[in-house]
Amino acid sequence: MPAIVRIPHHTAGNAPEAVASERLVAGTPMQTVANAYSDGGDAFHCGVWEGEVGAWRVGYSEHEFCHLLAGCVRMRGDDGSDVTLRAGDSFVIPAGFQGVWEVLEPARKLYAVYEPQA
Repeated sequence: MPAIVRIPHHTAGNAPEAVASERLVAGTPMQTVANAYSDGGDAFHCGVWEGEVGAWRVGYSEHEFCHLLAGCVRMRGDDGSDVTLRAGDSFVIPAGFQGVWEVLEPARKLYAVYEPQA
């Protein structure tokens, strides 16, 4: 029987990385990912992410559920949508979303990502 996997609420022990320069919109934010689980088919992943203030372009091929543990972020879609999310908010970013992810206050989130295999 598979074991239950606990998901920590921190990224301790993981090195921060810069957002790729070609995606930057504002600032020079660093982000840290602590992936806690991936399924054997590499379609489902979950863990914790932290990001510094800044903004960058995103394009989602995967579906992502997020629960914001700390901070404040803004999601601006290329379709004109504009949503501000704060600590305590839970949300889904559907596959196909294109736009800008902006961290307004240093943020930390739990994530669960599902990317259907072709």
